Amino acid sequence: MGDVRNVDVVVIGLGVGGEEAAGRLASAGLDVVGVEHNLVGGECPYWGCIPTKMMVRAGSALAEARRIPGLAGASTVEPDWTPVAGRVRDEATDDWNDKAAVDRLTGKGGTFVRGRATITGPGRVRVGEQEYAAARGLVLATGTVAVIPPIDGLAGTPYWTNRDAVEAATLPGSLIILGGGAIGCEFAQVFARFGVAVTIIEGSGRILAMEEPESSEVATGVLTADGVTVRTGVRATHVSHDGAFTVTLTDGSTVTGDRLLVATGRAARLGDLGLETIGLDPGARFLSTDDRMRAADRVWAVGDVTGNGNFTHMAMYEADIAVRDILGQGGPGADYRARPRVTFLDPEIGAVGLTEQQARDTLTDVRVGHVPLSATSRGFVHGPGNEGFIKVVADHERGVLVGATTAGPAGGEMIGALAVAVHAEVPISTLHSQIWAYPTFHRGIGDALKALA
Repeated sequence: MGDVRNVDVVVIGLGVGGEEAAGRLASAGLDVVGVEHNLVGGECPYWGCIPTKMMVRAGSALAEARRIPGLAGASTVEPDWTPVAGRVRDEATDDWNDKAAVDRLTGKGGTFVRGRATITGPGRVRVGEQEYAAARGLVLATGTVAVIPPIDGLAGTPYWTNRDAVEAATLPGSLIILGGGAIGCEFAQVFARFGVAVTIIEGSGRILAMEEPESSEVATGVLTADGVTVRTGVRATHVSHDGAFTVTLTDGSTVTGDRLLVATGRAARLGDLGLETIGLDPGARFLSTDDRMRAADRVWAVGDVTGNGNFTHMAMYEADIAVRDILGQGGPGADYRARPRVTFLDPEIGAVGLTEQQARDTLTDVRVGHVPLSATSRGFVHGPGNEGFIKVVADHERGVLVGATTAGPAGGEMIGALAVAVHAEVPISTLHSQIWAYPTFHRGIGDALKALA
């Protein structure tokens, strides 16, 4: 064992949240050690947000080209995955090389250590033979991993997770996707648009089960139109592989495919960190924190490990709060009322705050306004590809919005205005008096607000 090195902060896990915290603390003059066993930057730039949205962009270009007949003439579309895979490899991930991210951290004065960290006691971390003593404390940002369900026969087969799907240089002829959440649905639409025969298997009664039922309905409709087979209310009971996959379902039927993508959720990486040495439960699903992201004395947790949503923007938000607390800068604490999220289908499905059901479960007087996007002037003008809706959820007693969903060609952008309304608790009366530009998709927000009455 080497000598103990005294530092200010050790950040364990350099995904989006950890990299942000380590970089900012180092820039502030603290002696910071950042530990990462994989790629600095984490899931988002290499296997998540950035490469998958490049894939979505490519699939959307194909779909828009296919809408030319009846709008602007004739079109012939010949999908080719090669430029997509090349862009993911060369532009998004630098062939899955994190040198630029490492240089970014060290350029701010931080120390980077490649390896697995083990907490050995309060403020103490070991990486290999080196031990660190952190005077200010620890930041835990170890992220999540794909959950592999205990389905008979699945273990040992060459199934895909999101990482394999993003790294694919060529596409299979057919693909089975276990899980109809945002990840499963986004991959399904992209691959289907490139000619892959896709089947989604979702155990609950609808895909995108965490979102509004209207969102599930729109998603099912557009995926089906793209050739995806959507199977809900059934689960996989057995998987076999003999060059291709065969999945047996709870209703006795079987589905076959060249590849199998497991997208059944994600779980925090906590078990082998040594949390028990600082009074935390290594068997916990997530790390509970207060509104300053403190999980224990001189221990902060940020990002996916907190269970507040597996989103880059949540990790950045929580990192900012932790950094300010460590530096004694004060400022607002964590407030999750206006948590935004976007499912990047075509149409995009943006959402913020509570769903209608969540609101009815917690509030006494809930009002809902809804307008189909096709019923708005811009939706009518847009024509093909105008699937979607705008839905607002109000706490009538307080006269404010507590949630909203915007599905449409610009669904992820429209939600921005409603996120401000929920976050700032803008009175609905004020929103009613707002001037909404015409003819825009977001003008439909005004129509949805009128429907509250």
